[in-house]
Amino acid sequence: MPDDPTDAQRAEGDTTAPAPGVAEVHGCPTSESRGQLVVHPSPEEYLALLRALLDDGYHVCVDLCAVDYLTSESARRLPDGVGAERFEVVVNLLDMAARRRIRVRVQVPEADAVLPSTFELWPGTEAMEREVFDMFGISFEGHPDLTRILMPEDWVGHPLRKDYAVGRIPVQFSPGHADPVAGSPGQLP
Repeated sequence: MPDDPTDAQRAEGDTTAPAPGVAEVHGCPTSESRGQLVVHPSPEEYLALLRALLDDGYHVCVDLCAVDYLTSESARRLPDGVGAERFEVVVNLLDMAARRRIRVRVQVPEADAVLPSTFELWPGTEAMEREVFDMFGISFEGHPDLTRILMPEDWVGHPLRKDYAVGRIPVQFSPGHADPVAGSPGQLP
């Protein structure tokens, strides 16, 4: 892939070229997205990179979330040398003293959807990692309480996975209430 981004990429604000003047951060490749530095560690480099960024002054973890790229491979832009996987965990960090942000995007394979927990570095990520576990099925090794947070404990599956079946809960009306679809009181279509 050429170092110079295409016109379409420039228009969207994303490039797969290294960030201007920053080819690597702590040995991990970088890119730029909408003017923000993005670092792409491997799962093995993930925790060491986050420790180094904490030492660099990124004391606030603003967000930790996940993405399932099962049905949208073309939407992802990764720098050369970074292999695309089905899942991606995204961590947004903030250095308040230097007024800078950095985004970390780590590719997580479907067959081994496990990353180390960031709880020891930023205790506020406890609930964020639980949500990613609950909705996507990505586990965080070393997490103090990796249990469901949004779905009931006995729920089967992970609702934000792209291959999760879309279901519906039928709406029930009280007696005497007209069903707007069927037009008759208290009956479902």
